[in-house]
Amino acid sequence: MIKHVITFLTTILLLYSSSLSAQSDGLAKQNVAYYGQSQDAYTNQQCLLDVYIPEEKSDFATIVWFHGGGLTGGQKEIPDYLKGKGMAVVGVGYRFSPQVQVEAIIQDAAQSVKWVFEEIEKLGGSKDKIVLSGHSAGGYLAMMLTLNKSYLQQHAIDADDLLGVVPFSCQAITHFTARQEQGIEINQPTIDKNAPLFWVRKDLPPVTLITGDRDLEMVGRYEENAYLARMLKIVGNENIKLLELDGYDHGMVYPALPILVKQVNEWLKKS
Repeated sequence: MIKHVITFLTTILLLYSSSLSAQSDGLAKQNVAYYGQSQDAYTNQQCLLDVYIPEEKSDFATIVWFHGGGLTGGQKEIPDYLKGKGMAVVGVGYRFSPQVQVEAIIQDAAQSVKWVFEEIEKLGGSKDKIVLSGHSAGGYLAMMLTLNKSYLQQHAIDADDLLGVVPFSCQAITHFTARQEQGIEINQPTIDKNAPLFWVRKDLPPVTLITGDRDLEMVGRYEENAYLARMLKIVGNENIKLLELDGYDHGMVYPALPILVKQVNEWLKKS
C-alpha cells in the first residue's frame, strides 16, 4: 500500500515539475493536434504544434516556424533564440515523404496556419501580425503557402494578410523530394507546381529571403533565391530582400535568427 502511495505521489510531483518547466519556458500549449483527432494514426502522431507565448504582453506578433529536414525528417521546434523577444512562436510538425506526397505536406502546413489564425487572439496575440518562417524545407513550406494563394484560401485566409515571410535557405525551384517522387535526379532542376518560382505573382506580403554563402550552400541554393527575388521584383513587388550570409553554409540558422527578429520588428513599426 505504502509503495503504491509513494509511486502515486512521485508521479504527481513529476507532472507538477513538468508543468512548471513548461510555464517557465513560456510554452502555453504543447502537442496540439491542429487537425483535431484524425482517423489516421500517422496524422495524429505528426501533425502537432507547440506554442510559446511572450510574458506580460498582448497584441503580439507570432512567428510560425516550420522545421527543416528535406520533407523526410526532423521534428517540430521552437528555436531558443526566439524566446524572450516579445513575440509568440508556433513550432509546427508535419508528415513526411515517402509516407505522404509533398502536396499533403504543404496541406499540413496550411492547416497549421489556419489553427494560428483561429486561435492566436485567444492567447493574446494578433492575427494581423503573423509571420511565416523556417529553415530549408521549412522555408520552402512558408514560401509555397505565400506564393500559391490557394493553400490558405481553402481555409478562408488571404496569404497577402500575412505580416511577412522570412524563409531560411528555402528551395525556390521544385523541391528535391517532390522531384524524387517524379523519378528526377536531385541535381536535375525543374520548375513545376511544386516550385515557389512557378507561383511568382504581384502584391505579396513583404518577403526577406536569407541564404548562406553561395560557395558554401547546398548546390545552387543562393542562386535559386536570387532568381526568385529577381522575378518577384520584375512582376512588381518592391518589398523583397535577399540576404547572403558570407562564411556560413546551409546550417545558417543561428546567424539568421537575429535577422528574423529584427525584420519582424521593422515590419511591426510600419504596420
